[in-house]
Amino acid sequence: MFDFKQIQQMQKDMQTKMDGMQHEMEQVRCEGQSGGGMVKVVLDGNQKCISVKIQPDAVDPDDIEMIEDLVLAAFNAAVEKSKDANQSGLAKITGGIKIPGLTM
Repeated sequence: MFDFKQIQQMQKDMQTKMDGMQHEMEQVRCEGQSGGGMVKVVLDGNQKCISVKIQPDAVDPDDIEMIEDLVLAAFNAAVEKSKDANQSGLAKITGGIKIPGLTM
């Protein structure tokens, strides 16, 4: 038979751990680069954009599409790193068990 008080306590413990992990992910920095480092995007572990740096050499007023592509590529690279960091943190909480729909 299930002990509902124990289940409720487990839920509270999990929520506390999730809150702590979310704060921890705010401190993580994930950098994506493109164009040989000409464009850099930094996100935190929650996929919040922290900074975008563009080297002056990357800017060609006659080729705006190129800089747009470089920013997009750097951003997507940073998102992938951030997702990996997020999943790694989540695995610590769940003991590696993948719970459908559980994200931070």
